[in-house]
Amino acid sequence: MMKKMSISTSKTSLVLFLCQIISALDVPLDLSQPPTITQQSPKDYIVDPRENIVIQCEAKGKPPPSFSWTRNGTHFDIDKDAQVTMKPNSGTLVINIMNGGKAEAYEGVYQCTARNERGAAISNNIVVRPSRSPLWTKEKLEPNHVREGDSLVLHCRPPVGLPPPIIFWMDNAFQRLPQSERVSQGLNGDLYFSNVQPEDTREDYICYARFNHTQTIQQKQPISVKVFSMDSLNDTIAANLSDTDIFGAKPVTERQPVLLTPTGSTSTKVELRGNVLLLECIAAGLPTPVIRWIKEGGELPANRTFFENFKKTLKIIDVSEADSGNYKCIARNALGSVHHVISVTVKAAPYWITAPRNLVLSPGEDGTLICRANGNPKPSISWLANGVPIAIAPEDPSRKVDGDTIIFSHVQERSSAVYQCNASNEYGYLLANAFVNVLAEPPRILTPANKLYQVIADSPALLDCAYFGSPKPEIEWFKGVKGSILRGNEYVFHDNGTLEIPVAQKNNAGTYTCVARNKLGKIQNEVQLEIKDPTMIIKQPEYKVIQRYGQVSFECIIKHDSTLLPTVTWLKDNDELPDDERFLVGKDNLTIMNVTDKDDGTYTCIVNTTLDSVSASAVLTVVAAPPTPAIIYARPNPPFDLELTGQLERSIDLSWLPGDENNSPITSFVIEFEDALHEPGVWRYQTEVPGSQTTAQLKLSPYVNYSFRVIAVNRIGRSQPSEPSEQYLTKSASPDENPANVQGIGSEPDNLVITWEPLKGFQSNGPGLQYKVSWRQKDVDDEWTSVIVANVSKYIVSGTPTFVPYEVKVQALNDLGYAPEPSEVIGHSGEDLPMVAPGNVQVHVINSTLAKVHWDPVPLKSVRGHLQGYKVYYWKVQSLSRRSRRHVEKKILTFRGNKTFGMLPGLEPYSSYKLNVRVVNGKGEGPASPDKVFKTPEGVPSSPSFLKITNPTLDSLTLEWGSPTHPNGVLTSYTLKFQPINNTHELGPLVEIRIPANESSLILKNLNYSTRYKFYFNAQTSVGSGSQITEEAVTIMDEAMASRQVDIATQGWFIGLMCAVALLILILLIVCFIRRNKGGKYPVKEKEDAHADPEIQPMKEDDGTFGEYRSLESDAEDHKPLKKGSRTPSDRTVKKEDSDDSLVDYGEGVNGQFNEDGSFIGQYSGKKEKEPAEGNESSEAPSPVNAMNSFV
Repeated sequence: MMKKMSISTSKTSLVLFLCQIISALDVPLDLSQPPTITQQSPKDYIVDPRENIVIQCEAKGKPPPSFSWTRNGTHFDIDKDAQVTMKPNSGTLVINIMNGGKAEAYEGVYQCTARNERGAAISNNIVVRPSRSPLWTKEKLEPNHVREGDSLVLHCRPPVGLPPPIIFWMDNAFQRLPQSERVSQGLNGDLYFSNVQPEDTREDYICYARFNHTQTIQQKQPISVKVFSMDSLNDTIAANLSDTDIFGAKPVTERQPVLLTPTGSTSTKVELRGNVLLLECIAAGLPTPVIRWIKEGGELPANRTFFENFKKTLKIIDVSEADSGNYKCIARNALGSVHHVISVTVKAAPYWITAPRNLVLSPGEDGTLICRANGNPKPSISWLANGVPIAIAPEDPSRKVDGDTIIFSHVQERSSAVYQCNASNEYGYLLANAFVNVLAEPPRILTPANKLYQVIADSPALLDCAYFGSPKPEIEWFKGVKGSILRGNEYVFHDNGTLEIPVAQKNNAGTYTCVARNKLGKIQNEVQLEIKDPTMIIKQPEYKVIQRYGQVSFECIIKHDSTLLPTVTWLKDNDELPDDERFLVGKDNLTIMNVTDKDDGTYTCIVNTTLDSVSASAVLTVVAAPPTPAIIYARPNPPFDLELTGQLERSIDLSWLPGDENNSPITSFVIEFEDALHEPGVWRYQTEVPGSQTTAQLKLSPYVNYSFRVIAVNRIGRSQPSEPSEQYLTKSASPDENPANVQGIGSEPDNLVITWEPLKGFQSNGPGLQYKVSWRQKDVDDEWTSVIVANVSKYIVSGTPTFVPYEVKVQALNDLGYAPEPSEVIGHSGEDLPMVAPGNVQVHVINSTLAKVHWDPVPLKSVRGHLQGYKVYYWKVQSLSRRSRRHVEKKILTFRGNKTFGMLPGLEPYSSYKLNVRVVNGKGEGPASPDKVFKTPEGVPSSPSFLKITNPTLDSLTLEWGSPTHPNGVLTSYTLKFQPINNTHELGPLVEIRIPANESSLILKNLNYSTRYKFYFNAQTSVGSGSQITEEAVTIMDEAMASRQVDIATQGWFIGLMCAVALLILILLIVCFIRRNKGGKYPVKEKEDAHADPEIQPMKEDDGTFGEYRSLESDAEDHKPLKKGSRTPSDRTVKKEDSDDSLVDYGEGVNGQFNEDGSFIGQYSGKKEKEPAEGNESSEAPSPVNAMNSFV
C-alpha cells in the first residue's frame, strides 16, 4: 500500500525539509549510542506546595541508560527517603507531598545524570522552589482627606510571593475600579491619581493580589478617600462663621505637571536580551497631563513598540543590545511640561551561535565539536566529558581541546562519549550535551518504501530520502527504476538526502529511486511523485451595483484536478457570512435576497483542496436609486480577429486583438475550446494568460476538432466571448491515459462486477475506443484473464468463488493502439450470508437497568463478506413481580467492526430477558446464537399510582393510595411523612409513619382542627425508596369557634374610627406644609436672633431640634456618598432592615481571606452587630472567589 503525503506550497515544503534535517541527526535506536536527554524540568522550577513534586528527566540510548541525581552538589540517595521514588525506566523523580511530605524540605538544586556503557549525559541545574502566597500584614489605614484637584497615591505594597502576584484594584462589590488618563495603576501596583475629583470619594478602594501558582487571592484592607470640593468647603466655613468674618477657600487652581514616578530627572534600567522592556512615567497635574515617549538619538523600534496604561507605560518586546540608549518621557498639559530620562542598558545571558551537535564517526575518521555562544558580558566556555570537567576526565589520545572546539583524530570505538559544553556569565548559563558515537554501519534508508508524494503543477516538490550509515553514505537519485542519475539545475540535492524539484511539471511525475552507499554497502528505495492540475476559478464573481431591497448573485465556477475534492467557502469582508436566511449558497454561486445597506462590502469565493487554494473577490455596492446611465467603468469588449498559426500535432499558436478595455485595464485573457467532433456546442477551459499578452501556445490532444475563443477580464468582470476561431482537427494517436476509478465489487455470491469511468470523447485520441478488462484471483498462481469490450463502463465476471480477492485492471485502446500499462486495483467477488453464529455468549448484569454481553468472534472465513459488525437482539420475557407475560417487543443493538462485547441499557428492573447475537456482513445477517436468558435484580419502585385524602373531620383524615405502576421488585412497605403548614406557609415538624406493603388506606387521627397538612408518600423495595407523591389537605373547623369569630373590618365603629384618623393626619400635613412655605424660624433661630452671640455653639445630636448651622465634621459626614454597606446609623449599630444576605455580617474583614484552592475563608459566627468604627481593625468584606474569577 502507498502512503499519501500532500505538499501544496513552498512554505509547507520548507517546514518538512527542516523537520527532515532534524530527524537526520538521530541514530536509529537499535544501534548502540550514548545517552541523550530528551526531557527535563525547567531550570527555575516553582512547584505547588500542596501537590507532589515531579522533577522530570527522560533520556534515550542503547543500551537503555540508568539514572542518578545530585542535590545541592552532592549525591541524592533516593532509597533512603521514603517520600521519594523514581519512575520505572525513567529518571523522573516523584516526591510525595500529599501524604505527609513538606515541599520546603525538598527545596534545592537538582541535577540528573543518564549513563550507559558509551557515556553519560547530564541535565541542567534544576532549582526547585515551592511557591508562596503569604497573607497581607495587618495595618491600620488612616482615611485619606484630599482637596479637589490635588494628586494622590494609594499604596498597595503586596506581600512578597513566589512568583510575584498580579495586582488589581476593585471595590466592595467586586467590580474593577475604572481607570483613565487621570487614574491608573502603576507597575508596582499602586493606584495613582493625577488629580482627584469629587466622584473619587469612596470607602472601598481595595487592592487584590492574585497568586496564580497556588490559585489564591489575597486582599488588602479597604482604603477610604474623601475629596473636599471647594464649593462644599466654602459652604461649610460660611455656616460656622459670622457675617463679619472673612472666609473662603481658594478655588481649584490649575497647575503644571509633576512626575509622581519615577522621581528626579534621570534614572537607569537594566534589561536582558529577549525580555520585555517596560518603562513607566506617571504625572500629576491639572488638567491631566498627556504622556509622550521618544528615544534620544534614534527611533522607537517599529513593530516591537507598544504603549499601555494610557501611554504611561512604554513596552518594547524582544529587546536586543541595539535597544540600549536614553528614553525620554514628556508629561505636558496647558500650563507646561516636565520630562524624565531613563538610561536603558541591555545585557544578555548566554545565547547560542553554534550549539554542539551529535557526531557519528566510523573508526579512523576525524571530526569536531564546536560550541560558540555570545552574551553581554562575553560568556566563558568550559567542556565536560561524561559529566566530569574535561581537565580531570580520562585521557583520550584522539581528542584535543582548542577553546570552544574539540578536535577528534583517528577515533576508535572507545572514543564514544557524551561531551557537555557550558557557556556562562553573570546573567545565566547554557548547557548542551553532544555525543561522539563511533560506529561502523552499512547504509540504511529510513523513508518508507513506495511513499507517494502529490504536488500541484508549477509548485516545488520535495522527495524524502532519510538515511543513516557510518561512514556517512553518499546519496544519488535516479528517475525510474533503471534511469540515469539526476543532475543539473532542474534539481536541488539537500544534505539530508532530500531531492527538490523547484518547479514540478507533469513530465516530472513517476517513480524516483534513491541510492545510499558507503564503503560497507549499498541500499536503494523508491518513492512515487504525482503532479496534479491546479485548481482554478474559471468564472469569477463580478462587481455589482444593486438597489436596496433587490436581489444579487455572485458566480464562482471552478475547474480542478479530477482526483481532488474541492470545497467552496464564501466570505464577506474576510469574515464568515452573516447568519441570515437571506444568504443562499449554491453549488457555484452566492445569492443575497432583499439586499440592505449592511450587505455592502467585498465578497470572496475561496476554493480549497488538500493540495492548493484559490480565491476571487468582488465588491457589492448598495445604492438608494438606480445607477445613472453614464457608467464610468465597465467590463471590456470581447477580443476579435483570432488567428491560428504554427500548427503541430500536439500544439498550436493562437493570437488575437483585444477589445476596448472601457477605462479598466485588462488583467487577463481566458482561452476556451470546443470539440466539434465529440462535444459540439460545449466550451471548456483551456488556459489563462496575462492581460499584456495577446498570443498563446496551446497544448492539444489527438483526434479533437478544435475551435477556440477568448474572453477578456478586467477589475469589473469578464467580457462576452469572442467569435470562434477557425477549426483545427488534430491527428489520431493511441490513448494517453486509462479509465479512472476502477473497482471490482461482486453483486452476487458467484460474480465479480468490474466498473470504471469511461474516457471522455477528446481523451480517446482516436476512433474505435475500447477497453481491455483483465482480472485474476489474488494470492493464487493464476494467469490474467482478459476480454476486450466496447466503450462501456461495466463488465461482469460470472462463476467466481464467494468473496475472494481479485486483481483487476482496465486498459484503454483505439484503432491506433493501447494506452500505457494500467495500475492494478484489488476487488472482491460477491458476498453471501454468514454461515456461523457467534459462540460462548455470556451476560454480566451490572445493575437493575444495565447489562454487558460478551461473545466469541466468528471466524473470518465463515463471515463470507466484509465484516460490518454484530447485532444483539434482546427482549423482555416477563416481569418477575407480576408474573404476567405481554407482547414481546424485540430491541436491536448494532456494534460496528470486530467488537466482541457491548452494553445493553434501558433494561427494566426485576425482569427476565432473552437475547441472541448475529454477525453481519454486506449481504445481511448470519444465524442467531442460542437464546441466552438473564434476569435483572430489583430496583426502587416508581411513585404510588395515586394518593387521595377523604373524610376530613376535626382531628382526622383518611388516606387512600394505589400501588406503584412499576414496582420494580417486591414491595416491602410504604412511608408516609406529613407536617402542618401555617398561614404564612411555614412548615411545622415532620412526622414519619411506616405502613405495611399490603395496606391501601389509613386513617390519621389526633390532628389539629382547621389545619392544613402536607403529605409525602412513597413505596420501598429491598433496594430502597422510590420517588414520592405529595398532597395537601385541611381538617375542618370547630363550628362553635367559627361562630365566635367576627370580621372586625365589617364593623361600623371600626370604619368610623379609621376615617377620623385619616382626616386628622391630612390636617397635620397641610399645617406643616403651610408653615414650611412661610419660612418660619425654628426655636433655636429665634433664640439666636434675640441673643446675638459671636461664638457659634454646635447643636447636640440628641437636642431634638434642627440647627440652622452645622459643624464642619457633621457636614463632611452628611456629604459621604451613600454606598451599599458603607454607612451606619448615628447610634453606631446595624439596623434591622440591613440585608440578611450580606457577607459583611459574617466574620471580621481582616480575618477573611481566600484559601489556597481559591475559596474564601472567614469566621462564620452568625449575624452580629457591627463594632464602632474606631474599633474596627479592618472594614473589608469577605470576597467569594467566584466573584473574583469573573473579573480576573
